[in-house]
Amino acid sequence: MTHATQILDVRRGTTLSLTDPTELAVFTFLARYTGSTWANYKLDMKVYLGWCMAHDVKPLEAQRGHLELYTRWLEETISPKTHRKLTPATVSRRLGTVILFYKYAAIDDYIGKNPAAAVSRPKVDHAQQRTPFLPPLAFAAVLRESRSMGPMAHATVALLGMTGLRVAEACSLNVESVGVDGGYEVIRYIGKGNKGATTPLPVPVMHAVHAAIGPRTTGPLLLNRWGNRMTQACAARVVRTAMKRAGLDTDCTPHGLRRTFCTSGLLQGVPLRKMQVAMRHANPSTTALYDKSGDNLATHAAHEVAGYLSSMAG
Repeated sequence: MTHATQILDVRRGTTLSLTDPTELAVFTFLARYTGSTWANYKLDMKVYLGWCMAHDVKPLEAQRGHLELYTRWLEETISPKTHRKLTPATVSRRLGTVILFYKYAAIDDYIGKNPAAAVSRPKVDHAQQRTPFLPPLAFAAVLRESRSMGPMAHATVALLGMTGLRVAEACSLNVESVGVDGGYEVIRYIGKGNKGATTPLPVPVMHAVHAAIGPRTTGPLLLNRWGNRMTQACAARVVRTAMKRAGLDTDCTPHGLRRTFCTSGLLQGVPLRKMQVAMRHANPSTTALYDKSGDNLATHAAHEVAGYLSSMAG
């Protein structure tokens, strides 16, 4: 078997001579995806192929027992970033990629029997997962601080937190992405799954975007300090800096601002269906996972129950 790094350490679009069945199975699996999904699946497959190499397992000859052992190995793996064991969500995602790989390997006739057919992904308690977001007042403080950091920082925070864009989508925007539709200013872009999307610009976001564009008529909408297109890592630094300036001790990421957008909408009484459309989720259950309004102490049901019971006591 070709070493994992030899299989996957190539750039997308490279012309390859795929003579090894494992190489062909892996690359035809990854070829189904684009963007961040492709990058994440590539990383997950690299981890799995590395495990196979270390344990002398041929991926196309793996059995269910091998995948169960791989799952146990993932659960005991220490992340080099956090120096802690991988979270259940990460274990589930990485195993899920491998399960999907074998599903398509069976469909494409690279294997005769799917070894992952009876393998279950670990249960993930989404309510217990650390998915930081900013309560409305905290986001307002971050937005205020981002304004003092300059028009690019302000537009970045506004787009992420007040329209719910994914960070990759925000960084992909061009000046030409801004247009008008039905009397509303909008941004048009390619979203997740390579699907075209249109999002209206609320007045505060519109002002922030126009300030970032200035006199420019073309090129990237969001720029870094050197005048180049803002990267996702740069956007993350902008968010961290704004939170630090606002005095917030949290690890909220750009994606956390997307959760902030969803949670704030639901707190304001926006119906779940409308938030699902705004978040561009195929399934409302996905939108519900982004809803952190249940964690809001100010709206906890205990206040209403206690008020009712205390009124009975006189």
